[in-house]
Amino acid sequence: MTSQTVLSLKGLSKRFGSVIANDAVDLDLCQGEVLALLGENGAGKTTLMNMLFGHYLPDAGSVEVAGVDGALNALPLGHPQAALAAGIGMVHQHFTLAENLSVIDNIMLGAEPLLSLRRSGRAARQKIEAIMQQSGLNASLDTRVSLLSVGERQRVEILKALYRDARILVLDEPTAVLTPQEADALFENIGAMTNTGLSVIFISHKLREVLAFSNRIAVLRHGVKVGEMATSDADEAAIARMMVGAETAPTQRAPMSPGAPVLRLENVDVHGQSNRDRLRGVTLDVHAHEILGIAGVSGNGQSALAGLISGLVQADAGRVSVGDTTVTRAHPLDMIRAGVGRIPEDRHHDGIVGAMSMAENMIIERLDDPEVQSRGLMKHEAIVANAERLAQEYDVRGPGVEARARLLSGGNIQKLILARVFEQHPNLILANQPTRGLDMGAASEVARRLIEARTRGAGVVLISEDLDEILSLADRILVIHEGELIQADTRDRAVIGLMMAGETAPSALATGEPA
Repeated sequence: MTSQTVLSLKGLSKRFGSVIANDAVDLDLCQGEVLALLGENGAGKTTLMNMLFGHYLPDAGSVEVAGVDGALNALPLGHPQAALAAGIGMVHQHFTLAENLSVIDNIMLGAEPLLSLRRSGRAARQKIEAIMQQSGLNASLDTRVSLLSVGERQRVEILKALYRDARILVLDEPTAVLTPQEADALFENIGAMTNTGLSVIFISHKLREVLAFSNRIAVLRHGVKVGEMATSDADEAAIARMMVGAETAPTQRAPMSPGAPVLRLENVDVHGQSNRDRLRGVTLDVHAHEILGIAGVSGNGQSALAGLISGLVQADAGRVSVGDTTVTRAHPLDMIRAGVGRIPEDRHHDGIVGAMSMAENMIIERLDDPEVQSRGLMKHEAIVANAERLAQEYDVRGPGVEARARLLSGGNIQKLILARVFEQHPNLILANQPTRGLDMGAASEVARRLIEARTRGAGVVLISEDLDEILSLADRILVIHEGELIQADTRDRAVIGLMMAGETAPSALATGEPA
């Protein structure tokens, strides 16, 4: 890392109606530096990066980027092509690859002139191979993207940015769906690239990797930059204080004896089109007073398992029981009435109706409750009062409980869903990626409420790609790989990480009995 500044944000501000997303934010980045950008949900991190990349036009402020000669030049704002031309690359949390195309086609896509009569395939391949050799990010260029693992797709996204000669790389939650080994390898490769002059800003909620791989930390709170610190001077407590203004209480999970089964799957098969929506001979029990952790890399059957528990997917073979009732033909309404609370993975698509208000979304699973309707007529005042109470209790921030739910940030949509689920006191809770995209304070609150539900007598199925979350919360851990469940008889994160990648042969299928 050098002291030469390659990027300077000065007084960037952005307002959406009455909401101030960023307020006069200053931020500098040095050549070869890895800067971690942290903050609570709604703190303005993504908005700030979207202004840098030209997706949003700032209301005030400027951006300067170093040219090839090292001099800082003003960047035209609101133009992504100008950001790309200045050497800024952005890799979003959700991949933007064309799955039916090859790796090399995806990397070249959009990088050639639209009216070009010939594709410079040979020159492109040579350039990509040189980038891979220099960065350590290897990919099979002629393989169709749909056949790649999640970690391989992440590498392709970064190669796309480097192919466009990015000198400043913005990574939004780069390890959200990677195994621990893949995450470590990614940051090792990033470290190698920073040694050759690449500068990196990465947004993350995983403090372990922030402390391990960044050089400096900048923190936003309510749209304002509240401080910076050298990573060598930081620890989790100091970061928490800066992010939320107070210490974050550690999760405490007291040992409990499991109760009666609240969910039982016996030799269940789901015939899907791919591993993402397929289960093979799955047998498990989930008990009252128990959090069962399901660890795995995205796309290995978690969607099928979650759909089965939610009533969205039917078993093609085997038996499913909720409590003492055998489910013959599942339906979401039947599962809700059976006492199943559902925190879905895709909060936007499956968690809310975006055109409905926050208040309406909070009671959408209680439409037959006399507290919210009478003779088919909704009790508007009661619904609004319920939403205002829950919004305060669960810290759901937005333009108001009668505003449309789609106007909320992703983290606040998640809080809305959590409020809806926990307030119904379900016997079984499906928590599918419950803290994805949440800041450490909100994630700690989710953990507290899951443990509180376990103490009350609920059984919890915790599906998560965050192995640290699984290790801290789960009483028992299963690993899902290619639609099969494998008992994890260890809490060694390296061993479980290998099991998630399928590199350890299954010793036996999970029996479903508590360890």
